[in-house]
Amino acid sequence: MQVELNGLPVFIDTGGREFFARLPTQVFIHGAQHDHFVWKSLVTRLAGPDRNILAPDLPGHGRSGGAPLPSIEAMADWVVALLGKVGAGETAQFALIGHSMGSLVALEAAARLSGRVSHLVMIGTAIPMPVAPALLDAARDDIPKAMALINRWAHSPTAWRGGNRGSQGIWLPAMNRRIMERQPAGTLFNDLSACNNYSNGLDTALRIDCPITLVAGTADRMTSIKSARKLAAELPDARLVEIAGAGHALMAEAPAAITSHL
Repeated sequence: MQVELNGLPVFIDTGGREFFARLPTQVFIHGAQHDHFVWKSLVTRLAGPDRNILAPDLPGHGRSGGAPLPSIEAMADWVVALLGKVGAGETAQFALIGHSMGSLVALEAAARLSGRVSHLVMIGTAIPMPVAPALLDAARDDIPKAMALINRWAHSPTAWRGGNRGSQGIWLPAMNRRIMERQPAGTLFNDLSACNNYSNGLDTALRIDCPITLVAGTADRMTSIKSARKLAAELPDARLVEIAGAGHALMAEAPAAITSHL
């Protein structure tokens, strides 16, 4: 689905289905240097006549126009505006699902949409989400190096050996590298800086009035399982789902396990 927001084109993967305002809606928000394609395995499993699926490309990512937005808060404002544009704010209920940077965007959006969100799912998350200075420098000055580092850290050892559970016959690191390579210049530094500078996460999470599920891979080397467990302990009503052996690229490595918790 293609729409226009603030005079710019926005692409939204709907799983090939028409949007109906009366149906529950699941909104999927991708992470840094990614686009809607990272959700493809989940969208394929979930799309059906009983729900709407909205997996947008954030501004300056994938097939959406404009420049990447400079902060988590600005991205959340954009998501809220997009939901209003397509009529999702009129649905019976909608859930926000975000991965990595997108989990922070989903969190901020949920706070802005108090009373209208049925469920918040934060995949591969950490609060705060600091980025190593060396990686920030590489994202600014040496994009191939930065992407190589992220791609190495994003996948579990099993995925690197080609033994993933979710996409048999596909080498996930190569697919992820291709998704990262197709994003415009400057996007990675922008996105990592937004994660690194985000400081209101815990206060925002404590204000959320809907159920929160944290999904973490025990082999995640970017947002560690220790960070997820710490966050779960700090949020008294949050539920933590641990996926054994999975890395940061959870949607690709273990889509069936994630689907069962959405």
